[in-house]
Amino acid sequence: MSRITETLALLAITAWVGALWAVGYLAVPVLFYSQPDRQLAGMLAGVMFSRVAWLGLACGGYLLAYWLFTAGAAVWRQTGFRLVTAMLLLTLVAHFGLQPMMNDLKLQALPLEVMKSPLAHQFGLLHGISSILYLLQGLLGAALVIYARSRTFTRRG
Repeated sequence: MSRITETLALLAITAWVGALWAVGYLAVPVLFYSQPDRQLAGMLAGVMFSRVAWLGLACGGYLLAYWLFTAGAAVWRQTGFRLVTAMLLLTLVAHFGLQPMMNDLKLQALPLEVMKSPLAHQFGLLHGISSILYLLQGLLGAALVIYARSRTFTRRG
């Protein structure tokens, strides 16, 4: 593969993992700390998490294609491919599975905030599962960055 496709792969890893960490562990906590309206903070956090998910789907899709073309039939032996596949699966479950259920609970709770409604326990459970999946994505992302770094720098010196 050309250096351009490899560089794009490294940029995709950087964008995806960087966004995961920046939004989940910097922007959203600051948002909840500084925004007195928790419902508004939750809505804004949801938008940010959605954007990170779409970015992840785009970057992950490119990375899967990159490793398919570079490794061919041996792609499953590629650690990077397995890490990206796991991260994408977690993204799909969270974004298209858990988030719609959480949004539905928010709508059902209206006019109350979901955490002040009888649905608070169910929402909290889904939110907890979603948080664990996000943490796993971040940890897999750290492994992906370390893997990409070792592959790039050991090959070139």
